[in-house]
Amino acid sequence: MGTMEGSPRSGLSSPEAKLGMRVEDLWDIMEPQLSPTEKLNACFESIPVSAFPPAPSNQAIEIKSDASLGEAVQILAQHKILSAPVVDVDAPEDASWIDRYIGIVEFAGIVFWLLCQSEPPSPRSPSSATALAAATNGVNAEFEFLGPESAASTNGNFFEALTSSDFYKNTKVRDISGSFRWAPFLALQTANSFLTMLLLLSKYKMKSVPVVDLGEGKIENIITQSAVIHMLAECAGLQWFESWGTKRLSELGLPVMTPNRIIKVREDEPVLQAFKLMRKKRIGGIPVIEKGSSRAVGNISLRDVQFLLTAPEIYHDYRSITAKNFLTAVRSYLEKNHENCPLVTGMITCKRDHTVKELIQLLDSEKIHRIYVVDNDGNLEGVITLRDIISKLVHEPRGYFGDFFDGVLPLPQNSRV
Repeated sequence: MGTMEGSPRSGLSSPEAKLGMRVEDLWDIMEPQLSPTEKLNACFESIPVSAFPPAPSNQAIEIKSDASLGEAVQILAQHKILSAPVVDVDAPEDASWIDRYIGIVEFAGIVFWLLCQSEPPSPRSPSSATALAAATNGVNAEFEFLGPESAASTNGNFFEALTSSDFYKNTKVRDISGSFRWAPFLALQTANSFLTMLLLLSKYKMKSVPVVDLGEGKIENIITQSAVIHMLAECAGLQWFESWGTKRLSELGLPVMTPNRIIKVREDEPVLQAFKLMRKKRIGGIPVIEKGSSRAVGNISLRDVQFLLTAPEIYHDYRSITAKNFLTAVRSYLEKNHENCPLVTGMITCKRDHTVKELIQLLDSEKIHRIYVVDNDGNLEGVITLRDIISKLVHEPRGYFGDFFDGVLPLPQNSRV
């Protein structure tokens, strides 16, 4: 279990820290009668998103619309990224960004889409062949077989058969564009403000925001929730950050998610039940609860769904893929291959009396997207996500977005932005 000890920063010399100094300069000249929250809003409204440090080179990866699902998964896995913009290969050279891109394809989206077209126990079975043929003709067969016996029927062979099928190899990324979050996706222009970006990543639930260069018609940067948390971690020691970051979680109304509202999965339930719940409830992670208690023994996140396609061989020694067996198998696989992943670290928790600063430093150092709040006995008291933290940093002024979303709608019903 992780602790809340934050490591000291190595000085304010990183691009993120320099950005924090820019906020500090603005903070110092703000009207004294403004509240701290109003000051931060005004500071972030004064800085364009073009000032945000560029994403790592692997986040500049784009996937062509005529790539197969198999090729897309390979690209995402090779570059260790969870999503990438999809470029329309039929768009003219001088196309605007809105015509150049058809959306963002996600690792989890590919897996869920595939599973929704399949039926157990294997894509090679007659019933599954029928489902796959129906899917090819545009008929979606809902993936609803997750009963008590499902863990036994969905073993490694199921996923190996799925990834070796012609359906997986021949279906193009553009063929599943209807499942994309935005079509086309929502992007910011370089002149848009930090405040706009922070609100999209919090209140409007976007995991990442592309920034486009209108002149080039191309994506210039991709800003993620994790990148914002890293920026905040690098700002430790600055007055504006300390005035906010030294507050205890309970002072800011965290956690927002209370114990009775946390979506959970028992350790003996099928791991697919965890992924299905995440998809249905539109959440990014779910705690695995010890059988017969309310103690969390692990966490499964949407990013972990990649192992269903990239490493199905890890399940061969298991008669069933329960949540517990999934955690055990993937941890063993990662350790054997010397790969770093939050699943290897185990369950990381905090207490209500910790500060936002401590929480930010832990989330940043461990590269995780959520942390569970527990009592002294390890029982769950709540969950705090990156989005929750960002939402406590800024607020949306009345009528702020105006017609900003025009042209992006209509959205899929109940779409997770």
